[in-house]
Amino acid sequence: MKAVWMGIVTASALLIAGTAQANADLAKANGCTNCHTVDTKLVGPSLKDIAAKYKGDANAQASLAEKIKKGSSGVWGPVPMPPNAHVSDENAKTLAGWVLSLK
Repeated sequence: MKAVWMGIVTASALLIAGTAQANADLAKANGCTNCHTVDTKLVGPSLKDIAAKYKGDANAQASLAEKIKKGSSGVWGPVPMPPNAHVSDENAKTLAGWVLSLK
């Protein structure tokens, strides 16, 4: 029985790691990494800083998905984030959820 549980835990960890990598790849494919990195400010804030700012906000995923699609200005300083209309609604929601999961 212990072996079964260890297998489930291992499979879950691999699935989560695979999902995290897939979402990092999605961010790269959609141009997010041209201005953002996970850990440090580049042109825009780090993705971890974004996650920290919206921690506990029940509407954060929807709000960030909208900002991904429509752009944003004035939230993090004078440099605006341009709209990314080419990102599908589903991918914007996935990306927002991934960003919010970063610690």
